[in-house]
Amino acid sequence: MIKKIVSNKGNLQILYEDNHIIVINKRAGDIVQGDKTGDKSLSEILKEYIKYKYNKPNEVFLGVVHRLDRPTTGIVVFAKTSKALERLNKMFSERETDKTYWAIVKNKPPKNEDNLIHYLKRNEKNNTSKAHLKEVPESKKASLDYKIIKELNSYFALEINLHTGRHHQIRAQLQAINCPIKGDLKYGFDRSNPDGGIHLHARKLSFIHPVSKTTVLLVAPLPDDPVWNAV
Repeated sequence: MIKKIVSNKGNLQILYEDNHIIVINKRAGDIVQGDKTGDKSLSEILKEYIKYKYNKPNEVFLGVVHRLDRPTTGIVVFAKTSKALERLNKMFSERETDKTYWAIVKNKPPKNEDNLIHYLKRNEKNNTSKAHLKEVPESKKASLDYKIIKELNSYFALEINLHTGRHHQIRAQLQAINCPIKGDLKYGFDRSNPDGGIHLHARKLSFIHPVSKTTVLLVAPLPDDPVWNAV
């Protein structure tokens, strides 16, 4: 059974909610969890939303299951119970979920579809990852599949399926084939987007519900801008 609930409250777009989980369509610029910037995070906003909606007198439990980079948009899952958090953490860490991303790039990839394998080495100082064709010290293997899903006037829309979950994996691997993501200055695109985001969107996610054991299939609507609208 597939469950899908779409609702809006304030600036939150809630794709799915039940007693155990809540799933958000993240906007560019939102941070999933608090960081050194001190900006209000999605987890804080959601705690306030849950407290208000369900009139909870005590502190609200909310667990961060996974993260998206700040400039990226799309699906983010949170757990509303400790039982759900534990089971979802295991599911995500063991790659028992099916994730699909969409990206916009300016250059046409070498092939219409391909499997990319690199070895990513993270640079903590500037918070980037470098993709190498061969294993180097302290690198981790990264694998993804991509295919061109639409050719636009000046760009190409790609669908990407991840086989590993490395730091900035899609951004680094696409840069390595000379296809940096639109707006991604950090990974080689020539100019930023007006909102500071990048055209990388966590489009689809399916997983087995941690409590009911039914299949949850989610699709996140694309951001409203001329390039995404053309897709």
